[in-house]
Amino acid sequence: MIAPALRRLALGAFASGALAIAGIALPHPAAAATTLGEVERALAATRTMTARFRQTAQDGSVATGTLTLKRPGRIRFDYGPGATFLVVADGQRLSFIDYQVAQVSQWPVRQTPLGVLLDPGADLSRVAKVVPDADSPLPGTVTVEAQDPKRPDLGRIRFFLVPDRAAPGGLRLTGWRVIDGQNNLTVVELSDVRWNVEVADTQFRFRDPRRKAMRPGS
Repeated sequence: MIAPALRRLALGAFASGALAIAGIALPHPAAAATTLGEVERALAATRTMTARFRQTAQDGSVATGTLTLKRPGRIRFDYGPGATFLVVADGQRLSFIDYQVAQVSQWPVRQTPLGVLLDPGADLSRVAKVVPDADSPLPGTVTVEAQDPKRPDLGRIRFFLVPDRAAPGGLRLTGWRVIDGQNNLTVVELSDVRWNVEVADTQFRFRDPRRKAMRPGS
């Protein structure tokens, strides 16, 4: 089911907070020469981002929607007007809102898989490494694997980028992939990505269903 998969995405946290990016990309010769420092600079250069996303859960169920990001600390996964759930980070907390059952689950943003994407000062060298192209599940992309060495039970994160001169720092994120401590896989693929556009802070607010049941965006 998609809702449990979304909850796993939020719960797939580790102390340093890292995001796994995964996607489909054509091989690029420049990818093999990319360093972890260049990845950090590309992430730091991304102040805001909007995209369409496609999320696939462990059981093969699929959800689609719109992603909006604003650093530091803010992101929104909007699953559309018919959805009964929403994921929002407001700069401090990541919230999973289930409007069907009028529940809100929350975690510190820095302790979630989204932490490194949302923190302009994230130090990837503490928890991540660039994976050799021969070992990458997506050869021809820049593959970065992150895992808290003190908490391997919390799962493994990978993120993938492709060289793109139009993208901040010359690297384009294409989605993400999270394997949690129970070996459940969640994959998100991005399309129609736009960077450093105007994004209002109101995008990262939500109406609390615990006060009054309602659907996202109403």
